[in-house]
Amino acid sequence: MAISDAKQSSGIFGWIERTGNKLPDPVFLFFYLILFVIALSVVAEFFGWSAVHPIEVNAETGSNTVIGAASLLSAENIQRLWIEMPKTFTHFHPLGYVLVVMLGAGVAERSGLFATAMRAGVRNAPVAILTPIVALVAMLGNLAADAAYVVLIPLAGIIFAAAGRHPIAGIAAAFAGVSGGFSANLFPGQLDALLFGITQAAAETVFPGWEANIAGNWYFIVVMTFVFLPVIWFVTDRIIEPRLGTYSGALNPSENISGDVQPVQEDMQDKALTVDEKRGLRFAGIALLAVVALWLLMLFGPGTALVDESAAPEAQLTPFYQSLVAGFFLLFLLAGWGFGKGVGNIKNHRDLVKMMSDSMADMAYFLVLAFMVAHFVAMFSWSNLGLITAVHGAVALQSLDMPAPVLLALVVIFVAVMNLFVGSASAKWALLAPILVPMLMLIGVSAETTTAAYRVGDSATNIITPLMVYFPLILIFCQRWNKDFGIGNLTAMMLPYAIWLLGTGLLLIMIWVGLDIPLGPNSPVFSPPPTGN
Repeated sequence: MAISDAKQSSGIFGWIERTGNKLPDPVFLFFYLILFVIALSVVAEFFGWSAVHPIEVNAETGSNTVIGAASLLSAENIQRLWIEMPKTFTHFHPLGYVLVVMLGAGVAERSGLFATAMRAGVRNAPVAILTPIVALVAMLGNLAADAAYVVLIPLAGIIFAAAGRHPIAGIAAAFAGVSGGFSANLFPGQLDALLFGITQAAAETVFPGWEANIAGNWYFIVVMTFVFLPVIWFVTDRIIEPRLGTYSGALNPSENISGDVQPVQEDMQDKALTVDEKRGLRFAGIALLAVVALWLLMLFGPGTALVDESAAPEAQLTPFYQSLVAGFFLLFLLAGWGFGKGVGNIKNHRDLVKMMSDSMADMAYFLVLAFMVAHFVAMFSWSNLGLITAVHGAVALQSLDMPAPVLLALVVIFVAVMNLFVGSASAKWALLAPILVPMLMLIGVSAETTTAAYRVGDSATNIITPLMVYFPLILIFCQRWNKDFGIGNLTAMMLPYAIWLLGTGLLLIMIWVGLDIPLGPNSPVFSPPPTGN
C-alpha cells in the first residue's frame, strides 16, 4: 500500500490536515508575512502608532524616547533593505549557531555514530524495562536529528517483536520519545542553538545588548526528560499496547509486506554490533572524554580562558556558556571522526571533509528559510512594530495582573494548537518570538522562560498532526507490520501520548515558574528588563 493510498483521517484531524496542506511552504509563508508587515508599517506610520521605549533615554529631555512606527516604504528603509541585505542574512544569529554545530553533527551522523549508539542503547534492553529504555534513547536521539526517526523508530518495532510484544507499540513509544519529547534531553544540542539564536534576534529588537546562552534551558530539559519518561512508559504499557492486542504476525516486517511498500532496510534491523562498530564506539568515547577534559581545563586550569574574572560573580561564566556552540561542534566532530576511523569509513582527511561538506548540503533548505526569516525579523524591527506591540502588550498583561504560571501555560497551549498547522519549530518560533520574547521580558519574565514554554507546546502535538514532516514515514513503518494501518489509526494511537505529554508539560512549566527555579546556568525564571548598554 503506498502512502498516497492510505485512508485519510476525518473529523478534527482531517480538517487540520486539509487546512494545513493549504498553507504555503514556510519560505513563502515568511515572504507573505514580509509583505503584510510592509503594508502594516505604512498604515501604522500614517495613524501615528507609537510607544515609549523602555530603556532608551532622550539626551535632551532626559525622559524615555517615544518611538513611532516607521514605514518600510520610506526611502531610508528601502535603501537599508538593499544595501544591508548581505549583513541582514549573515548576522542572523541562528545561522551561525546552527551551521557551526551541524558541521560536527553531520560527521557524527554520516560516520554512523548516532545510529550505532542508538542501536547499542536499546537492542539488549531487559524486557521488563524495554519501554522506558526505548523512550529514553528516543529522547536523547534528538541530538542525532533525522537519524532518530530513520533508525531508532523502526528498530524499536523489531526489538518489541523480538521480545514478544506488539511491534507497533514499540514504534509508538519511540515516536513519542523522539517527537513528542522533542525538546527533552540531558544535554543542549542543535535545537538549543537554533531556538536561542532566534530568541536573541527577537530580544535585540528591544534590548540590543542581550546575549543568548544556549544552556539557558539545560536544567529544564533534563527534568523534562525524566518527567516525560514515566508518562511515555505508562501510556505505552497501560493504554496503547492493550488496545493493539496480541501481535501474531511475522517477526520480520518484510514478511508482512504487500504492494509497493519496500522491505525493511539493513540499517533498521536488530543486528549485533560488529567488532569494527565496538572499536568505533570506544574511539568516539575517548574523543568525547578528551573534549570534556579540554573544556574543564579551560574552565578551571591556568589562565581560566573561559572565565571572565573581571565581571560580576553572576556573569563570570558567560564566556563558558557562549563557548558551548563551539564545544558541541568539536565534540560531535571528533567523536564522529573517531567512530569513522574505528569502522573504516573515514580513511583520511578527505573523507572527513566530504562528510562535513555533505552536512552543509543538507542545510540548503535551512539557508533559504533563514534568508527569508532573517529579513522578516529585521524588517519587523526596522518598522518598530515589534517594539510597539511588545510595549503595549506588556502594559495590557500588567493590567490583567495574571499570575506568571497561568500566563506561561496560555503560551504553551497557544503554541501547541499552532503546532498542528505549522510544524517547523524554527519557522514557528521565528514568527512568535519577535513579539512574545520582548513583551514578556518587559514584565520581568526572562527570555529563557518564554523559550522553555515554547518548547513544551511545540513538542506535545508533533505526534498527532499529519503535517509533521515524518508522519508519513512513521505510517510506513507501521504498515510494515500491519498493511491496513492508516493515518486515522496512527493519529488515534498517538493522541493519548499528546494529551498526557501536554498535560504534564503544562504542570511542569507552571510548577517550575511558581517555584522560581532557574532554567539553566545563570538563567532565572524572572529577570528585570535590561537597562541598556
